[in-house]
Amino acid sequence: MPPAPREPPEPREPPALVQVRPVRAADLPAVIALDATVTGLHKADYWQRVHRRYGVGGQGLRHFLVAAAGGARVCGFVIGEVRDWEFGSPPCGWVFAIDVDPRLRQGGVGTALLAAMRERFERVGVSKLRTMLARDNTLLLSFFRSQGMTAGHLIPLEIDLAPPGAQPR
Repeated sequence: MPPAPREPPEPREPPALVQVRPVRAADLPAVIALDATVTGLHKADYWQRVHRRYGVGGQGLRHFLVAAAGGARVCGFVIGEVRDWEFGSPPCGWVFAIDVDPRLRQGGVGTALLAAMRERFERVGVSKLRTMLARDNTLLLSFFRSQGMTAGHLIPLEIDLAPPGAQPR
């Protein structure tokens, strides 16, 4: 029998003067830098595309939010969207990116970002939030579990499309 879902903890108060808001074009350099700090990869072109799709083009069902310290300095971000009827699943909210400045982790910023995304999903009638992460990403796994998330009923499957040893595009 699967374990009973955990109740999400009471949200901790994020650091003083942190505001969660939609991303602005002026935030992109800070988002790119934060992502590069965490992943070790500078992906400016990728983030420009994400901003066009979820920032500028994000209306109603797509969201790109940032946490700004002091109302200006970006210290975290979350990106998600509502997806409908994938493999028979009713509409649900998907979070596909979340990160917080490593110096500010465990201070409530990630909780505030996820709560803001959840509220946007609930506003359009979605009652389930999902995400996917690498099984060895214990940092993110611990964060999502602390927010009350548990393993879902979907099973991710994949196949390598490139021959062994080929360079990815």
